[in-house]
Amino acid sequence: AIAEPIHVLYYSTGHGASYPRTLVVAGVHSQVSLVESFAGAAGAAYVTNSLTEVLGGEGSHVDHYKVNRESLRAHHIASTHIQLSRAAVFSTLNVSLGGLLTRNDINATLAGEGIECTVNGLYLSDGDRLVDTHTAIDHAMPHCHSYEIYKGVLNDRSRGVFNGKIFVREDAQKTDAKQTNQVLLLSDDATIDTKPQLEIYADDVKCTHGATVGQLSAESLFYLRARGIGESDARALLIHAFAEDIVERIRIDGVRRALEQVLLARLPIRE
Repeated sequence: AIAEPIHVLYYSTGHGASYPRTLVVAGVHSQVSLVESFAGAAGAAYVTNSLTEVLGGEGSHVDHYKVNRESLRAHHIASTHIQLSRAAVFSTLNVSLGGLLTRNDINATLAGEGIECTVNGLYLSDGDRLVDTHTAIDHAMPHCHSYEIYKGVLNDRSRGVFNGKIFVREDAQKTDAKQTNQVLLLSDDATIDTKPQLEIYADDVKCTHGATVGQLSAESLFYLRARGIGESDARALLIHAFAEDIVERIRIDGVRRALEQVLLARLPIRE
């Protein structure tokens, strides 16, 4: 096991394109935590086209975090491919805060029995920005578990896309798979296209999927305002609680605290 997390920072300083590749080969019963951070100089227009590959050996345990804080003029196009062997435990958590256009493709193949795979994500978008997310989890063997929660907060004229698919093959009996997409629309002009999908060819499985799209609860706002909290602060508290549900799942203290500070800066709450 590698005791300390590995943090890889990709930083773009000017125009042009970059094509970073990260390859993780986790051996039998190994353990590692990896953080990938993508950032760029303020106002810089560039393209990041990244590839992350994870090969999880038998009984391995891999925690993967990806943080997108690209320039607001950047295009971020990323692919993540995960191949897991018997009894591997893998989790990935993707936080998208920057970029004019962000496209994330996440594909996981559960190629052995007893695998646990978690795919979570959060994005905050405003202006005319687009966040486009496509996930696919392939249950190729029996007795595997997958869990997926993706959340988005859209403001102004921003747009989100979520296309998530769980594929259960004929021999993948005893599969347990859950998929949830939740999106908060803060503006009448913000839009989301969501398409959670199940494709199941086995008969002894437990699979659920669903999507929830809505605005801030008027009842919750009234409850907070009735206790002396101003409207803007009440809205900020509700948005923060919605997003914090994902951030609090980060197991690396420094990364979690840094992202909590970013959330507070985006949603200022008076002390």
